[in-house]
Amino acid sequence: MGNLVTAGNRGLLNDWDHVSLHHGSLTDPVGCLSSWRQASLSVWGWGGLGVVLFLITFGPFAIFYLAFYIVCFVGGGFAVTLLFGKTNSEKHLERCEHSYLPATPTGIIKTLDEMKLEIKPIKIDRRLTGSSFIDEPLQQVIQFALRDYIQYWYYTLSEDESFLLEIRQTVQNALVQFSTRSKEVDWQPYFTTRLVDDFATHLRVFRKAQERLSDRDDPKQRESSEELLESFFEAEVEMERKICRDMVCTSPKDEEGFLRDLCEVLLYLLLPPGDFHNKNMRYFLREVLARGVLLPLINQLSDPDYLNQLVIWMIRDSSCNYEAFMTILKLTDKTFELEAVKDKVLEELQYLRSLDTAGDDINMIKNQINSLLFVKKVCETRIQRLQSGKEVDALKLAANFGKLCIIPLEHILVHNIALQFFMDYMQQMGGQADLFFWLTVEGYRVTAQQQLEVMQSWEQDGKKQGSQTKGLLKAAALGVYEQYLSDKASPRVQVDEASIEKLGEKLNNEDPTPEIFDDIQRKVYDMMLRDERFYPSFRQHPLYVRMLAELDMLKEPSYRGSDDGDGESFNGSPTGSINLSLDDLTNASAEDVLLFHAFISDTGVCNDHGKTYALYAITVFRKNADGSEDTWKTYRRYSDFHDFHMRITEQFENLTTILKLPGKKTFNNMDREFLEKRKKDLNGYLQLLLNPEMVKACPTLTPYIYDFLENKAYSKGKGDFARKMDTFVNPLRSSMRNVSNAVKSFPDNLAEGMNKMSDNVGRMSERLGQDIKQSIFKVPPMIPKSDIGPEHCRVSAQLDDNVDDNIPLRVMLLLMDEIFDLKERNQWLRRNIKNLLQQLIRATYGDTINRKIVDHVDFMTSPEQVADYVKKFRDSYWPNGILAENLPRRDKSIRMRTRVAAKTSLLGIMPDELKHIIGAETTRKGILRVFDMFQNQQMNRRLVYVLLEGFLETMFPQCKFPELFVKLHSRSPRTRRYSQRVKASSLKR
Repeated sequence: MGNLVTAGNRGLLNDWDHVSLHHGSLTDPVGCLSSWRQASLSVWGWGGLGVVLFLITFGPFAIFYLAFYIVCFVGGGFAVTLLFGKTNSEKHLERCEHSYLPATPTGIIKTLDEMKLEIKPIKIDRRLTGSSFIDEPLQQVIQFALRDYIQYWYYTLSEDESFLLEIRQTVQNALVQFSTRSKEVDWQPYFTTRLVDDFATHLRVFRKAQERLSDRDDPKQRESSEELLESFFEAEVEMERKICRDMVCTSPKDEEGFLRDLCEVLLYLLLPPGDFHNKNMRYFLREVLARGVLLPLINQLSDPDYLNQLVIWMIRDSSCNYEAFMTILKLTDKTFELEAVKDKVLEELQYLRSLDTAGDDINMIKNQINSLLFVKKVCETRIQRLQSGKEVDALKLAANFGKLCIIPLEHILVHNIALQFFMDYMQQMGGQADLFFWLTVEGYRVTAQQQLEVMQSWEQDGKKQGSQTKGLLKAAALGVYEQYLSDKASPRVQVDEASIEKLGEKLNNEDPTPEIFDDIQRKVYDMMLRDERFYPSFRQHPLYVRMLAELDMLKEPSYRGSDDGDGESFNGSPTGSINLSLDDLTNASAEDVLLFHAFISDTGVCNDHGKTYALYAITVFRKNADGSEDTWKTYRRYSDFHDFHMRITEQFENLTTILKLPGKKTFNNMDREFLEKRKKDLNGYLQLLLNPEMVKACPTLTPYIYDFLENKAYSKGKGDFARKMDTFVNPLRSSMRNVSNAVKSFPDNLAEGMNKMSDNVGRMSERLGQDIKQSIFKVPPMIPKSDIGPEHCRVSAQLDDNVDDNIPLRVMLLLMDEIFDLKERNQWLRRNIKNLLQQLIRATYGDTINRKIVDHVDFMTSPEQVADYVKKFRDSYWPNGILAENLPRRDKSIRMRTRVAAKTSLLGIMPDELKHIIGAETTRKGILRVFDMFQNQQMNRRLVYVLLEGFLETMFPQCKFPELFVKLHSRSPRTRRYSQRVKASSLKR
C-alpha cells in the first residue's frame, strides 16, 4: 500500500515538472505580473479608443439604441419560437387524434361537392296578406325574428344560408295561409258576442268562487289565495262540465305539453304538407312557437302587474279623481298597498318642505302639503284598523254615529235605487200591496194619457178608434181595481170603504180617465208617509242606510281646500270697487241685457277660518240709457256657480243641453294651472249665458242673471243636502225626458204597437197580477225545466234563441248584469226595468247602438288598424331595430302603488249616470270585483287560454277544435271527479 502511494506521488511530481518546463512564466511570478499588466493596458486602450470612436460616429445615445435593438431581437426570436412550436404542437395533436379514426370515404366528399353545385337561389315572394299596409311591417318583424332567434346560433354551425331561406319561406307560407283563412271569417260575432261572453263567464266563475269562500267560517280560509284558486276551478268544472283548465294553469309541465300539442295542430293546418311531414322541421318550429312565442306571451298577459299598467295606460286620458282615490284607500284591505302609498306621500312631503319659495307659490305648496298630510292620516288610520283587527262596517258606523240625510218619500218613489230598498222594506212589513198599488196607478196614468193623446190624433185624422181605446182603458182600470181594491183582492189595499164604493160606481157608469184613481192613491200615499210602520220606521232601518250608501250620500265632509264647500260667499268687494245695487233692474226687459257684459278678470286663493277656496273676480259692464257706463266687480266661488246652474236648469229644462258647467275637482284644486283652466271654462260658460240669442230665447232668465252678478253676498238657494238631492234626482228627470222624447218621435211605431196590444187586452191584467204575486209570495217564474241552473251555464245561454237582432248590445247588457250582480236586486222592479229597456232599445236606439258597435269592430279589424298593431308590436319588441332587453321585476312598493292607481282609474271612469241607475255602492263593488279578478296569475292564465281557444274555434270552424280541447283538458283529475259525482247523482235518482 505504501509503495502505491509513493509511486503515485512520484508521478504527480513528474507531471508538475513537465508543466514547469513548458510554462516557464509560472515559475517566475514577477514576469507573469508584468506581462498581465501590459495585456490589461492594451485591452483598455483599444476598448476606450473604440468607445470614443463609436460615440463620435453615432452620437451619445447610440448605446441605448443598441441595447434596445438587442432586446427586441431576443424577444422577437423568443416569440417566433413560441408560436412556431404552438402551431406544430396543435398539428401534431390533431394528427394523433385522427390517427385512431377510419379514413373519410371519398363518396361523402363528392356528395358534398355535388350539393354545393346544385344550390339554386330561392325566390321568396314578399306578399303575405295582400295588403301593402300590413306586409311591409310584417316582413320587418320576420327579418328581426330570424336575426335574433335563429341566425345568432345558426352561423356558429354553418355559413350556408339555404336553411335560413327555407325557414323564411316556411314562415311566410304559414302567414299566407293564416291571412287567407282570417279573411274568410266574419269576426263581428266573435268580438261582439263570443269574446264578451268568455269574459263575462270568467267573471261569473270568479264571483261564484268568492261566494263560496264568504260562506266559510274560518277567516283564514276566506282570505287564502290557495282556497280561492281551488274554489275557482271547482266552479269552472261545474260551469264547463267537461273541461277544467287547472292543470294547464297551475302546472308548468302540463302547460308546456298542452302548448306543444296545440302548436303541432296549428302547424298541420298552416304548413305545406312537405314541411309538416319533415319531422326535424316540424319539431323545431313547434318548440320555437310553443316555448319562444306563446309561453312568454301568456306569461306577460297573465301577469297582474302588467295588467294593472295596461289598465292605467288604456284610461290615461281621464283626470285623477280624488274622490275615487280616497274611496279606494278607505276600502282596501291590503296593508302593503297602504304602506306603499304612505311611503310615497312621505317622500313627496320631504321634497315639498325642502323647497325654498316665496310669494304666490308658498300658498300652493301649503295646499299640497295639507292634502298629502290628509292622505297620510287616512293611510295610517286604515293600517291601524287592519292590524288591530277592529275593522268595522262603514254602513254600521254611519248608522250609529253618522248624521243621516233625510230623503222625502216623494223622491224615494220616483227613484229607481231608492224605490228598490223601500220596496224590500215594505215587503218585510206587509205593506207591499199599498206600494204596488201606488206604482201601478202611476203606470196606469201614464198609459191612459198616452192612449188619449193617440185617440185624439186619430179623431183629427178621421179615424174611428175611440171605442176600442176606451175599452182598453176600462179593462186596464178594472184590472187594477180587481187586483187591489175588490173583495177578492189578496192582499187588499186598506182604505175606507166609501172611497172604494165611489170608485166602483165611476168605473161602472163613466168612462175611465187618467185621474180616476187619484183620490185613493193620495190616501195610500198619506198612509205610507205617516204610518209608523212604513216610512217613519224605514228611516231607522238598516235598509235606509244601505239606500244612502247606494245613493252615495254617506260621504264624509270635504276637507280643507275643497272648491265645492258650503261656506258663504265673500261679502262685498275687497278691492274697494263701486258698490252698486241692481235691485231696480230685476224687472228689466230682455232688450236691456243686450247692453250688459261681464267676464272673469282674475282668480285667487282665499283663506277663511281654516278653509281654503278659490275666488273668481267677475268684472261687470252696464251701458245706461244716457250713454254712460257703470263698472263693478263681484266675487263668486265655484259653489256659487254650481248653485246658480242648478237654479236655472231647474227652471229652464231646455238649458240642460246647452249649458255645461265645468266639472268638480277636489284634489289639487288650488293648483295655479288648474285655476287658470277653471277660469277659462267658467268664462266660456258666462259668455254663453250672456249671449243675446240665449236671453231672447229665455226672457225670464234675466232676473236670475242680474241676481248672480250683483255686487252682494250671493244667497244660495240650495244647501248641501238639496244639491245632493238634485245630483241623483235630476238624472232621473233627464232620463224620463229622453224616454218621452223618444216615444214622441216614433208615433207610427207606437200606433202599430197599440193596435197589436188591443188584441191582448184580456191578458194584460193577468200578467200584472202574476208579476205582483211573484214579488209578494216569492213565487218563482215559469221557466223551462232544466237540470242545470242558469248560474251554472255560460252567460250567453240567457240570450233568446228566437230573437237575433241587436245581439252585440244585448250581450253587453248581460256583461254589465254580471259585473254588478244585478240579479240580486228586487225581481219585480228589475224585470219591469229590463222590459222597459228592451222595448226602448228595440223601438228607438237599439239599431243605432248596435250599428255603432258593429262599425267599431269593422274599424278595429281594418287593414290600416291591423298594420298599426303590427307596427306597435315591432316598435315595442324591437325599438330602433334592436331587440328589447327583458325588464327587471319591479319593486314591490311600485307594484302596490300601481294597484292603487289602477283601482282608482277604474273607479274614476265610471260615469255618474251609471251610479244613479244601479247605485254607487253596487258600482264600487262591481268595479273592485273585476279588479280583484285580475290579481291572480293562475286565473288570468285561464282567461288567456279561454280567449285563445275561442279565437281558434272561430278561425277554423271546419276543424273539431271543441272536441280537441275536451281531450287536451281531460287530464285534469277534477273533470273525472265531477263526472263521477254526476253519475252517482243520476243513479240515486
